This record gives sequence, structure tokens and C-alpha cells, in this order.
Amino acid sequence: MTFSIGVDVGGTKILAGLVDESGAIVTTARRESPRNDADRALAVVAEVVSELSAPYPGAVVGVGLGVAGPVDSARSTVFFAPNLGWSNVPARALLEEVVGVQVIVENDGNAAAWGEFKFGAGADVDDLTVVTVGTGIGGGIIIDGKLLRGAHGAAGEIGHMNSVPDGLPCACGRNGCWEQYASGNALVRDARSLAASRRGEAGLLLSLGDGTPEGVQGVHLTKAAQLGDPVAIEAFTRVGTWLGRGLADLAAILDPTAFVIGGGVCEAGDLLLDSTRKTLAEKLSGKRQRPTPQVRLAMLGNNAGLIGAADLARPS
Repeated sequence: MTFSIGVDVGGTKILAGLVDESGAIVTTARRESPRNDADRALAVVAEVVSELSAPYPGAVVGVGLGVAGPVDSARSTVFFAPNLGWSNVPARALLEEVVGVQVIVENDGNAAAWGEFKFGAGADVDDLTVVTVGTGIGGGIIIDGKLLRGAHGAAGEIGHMNSVPDGLPCACGRNGCWEQYASGNALVRDARSLAASRRGEAGLLLSLGDGTPEGVQGVHLTKAAQLGDPVAIEAFTRVGTWLGRGLADLAAILDPTAFVIGGGVCEAGDLLLDSTRKTLAEKLSGKRQRPTPQVRLAMLGNNAGLIGAADLARPS
């Protein structure tokens, strides 16, 4: 049996896993992620690759690196990764000098989409769009069983579709991006606003934090909604509605068999997805003449990117 190693490089942690041919994680290693120092971060990646490879000499055939930013078409250079402080980093060349096996570098949303396509919620379809709902919105697009990367390796940045002309400012420099209305940040913002204006109905939600609307966090919202807090439920419904609107726009362009929704916000399950599915069905163009794409929950959780990167690194 051969193995590959997937590495998820985030702003706070580096998580690596030894993955077998079936997509199962055999073992993992975790380190703190150095910020604003690509050379040091890649040195840490090399350390964890060595650690995971040591018990299996000669059996590791590739290393896949997932990063939160666009990567060139050769899966070699990270154009920029704002959460890491990277800019034009030739990560593939630098790592291959050290680890001694093939390395590929991929956007983390693309890697997660590939993981769900090969081994998770999309393993039974060839046309799939994965939407990761966290602090922002990430994504990855599979068409005819192939990952859509675009001419410059930067396809799939679906969170930055324009949903509201001249709307809320986004960190990307534009206004009105989809992720400003359908992300984890949007969920918390809406919940705090609702709790401030409807304190009498938000007693349970407020009690899970420090008693103030400003103290409401994402983890409080999920628990409160599951326990029936009306303000928390409404916040999820609002975000789910925005999510469904965006999916309808994506369906008009991509026509996937299914959308797979992942990310931390999706721990709420149907509290989020009921309104998402309802809005997608209502807003879908040509809805009476075409099938409505399925909306599925992701299966691989936070390991999707690691597993996908590892699989992409296997020699074809």
C-alpha cells in the first residue's frame, strides 16, 4: 500500500495527515502556523512530512499542500495568501527540495471540494459545487469529474460574487459580496442586531454568552437555535435564505447535480439548510422546466481539505 500526505496550512495551525488510497487518514500531526514567514512555515511543513513518513519508508508517493489563496495553474506558486502573509511564494519548488517526493500546491477550497467529490458527500456524482460556509465563503467546482481551476488557477472564489450592488464592504476590496450576507460572520452580525432589538425573545441566546448582544458568538447561536430560541432560529433562516439565493445564481451558471455545504456554520444542519433549499427552489431560473440541484451536508468535516490535497498529490 502507498500513502500520500495532505497538509492544510491555516492562519493559526498547520494540520497534516497520512492518507491511504481509500481516503482514510492513518495518522495526523499538528503544529502552530508561523505568520508572515513563508520560509519558516514551509520548514514546519517539511518537519511534519518527515514525521509522518518515517514509519513508512518508501511508501509515501506525494505531498499535497492546501492554502487559503489562489495558486498558479502549475500548482506550484501561491500568488497570495492574506491570512498567512504570503505573496508569490514558490512553495512547490521549495518543498520538493526537502521532502524528496512530488509536491502539489492547491487552494484549500479546491482541495476540500476534491475531497468531498472523491470520498465524501459527492462521491456518487460528476458535477458538484462545494460551498464552505465559515468566516467567509469558500468553494470548489467539479465539472465532468474534473476540478475547475481556471486559466490562472484562481477559479472557485464564489464568496465574492456580487449579491448587493454597493452593499456591505468586503475584505477583498469590493462591496456587496455574497459572503457578507451568507457567512458565519454574517450570521453573528445578524444575530447580534436581532438580539439588541428583541431582547425579550433572545433571553436564551443572551444567557449563553455574557448577557449582551455583543457577547453572542457562533457557538452560542447553534446551541440556542437547537433549543428553540426564536432569535437564533431567525438568524439562521436569514443566512440560509441568502445562501439559497447565491446557490440559485450558481446553478444558472454551473448546473450541478448537487451542492455540498460544509464549514463550521453547517453544524446547525437543517436549521440552516431548510431555508437554503426553500430559497434555491424558489429562485432557480427555469424552475418548472429543470431539476433542482440537491443540497447536501458535507461528510468529511474539517478534514476535507487535507484528504483532498493528499489525493491530488498522488501520481496519475
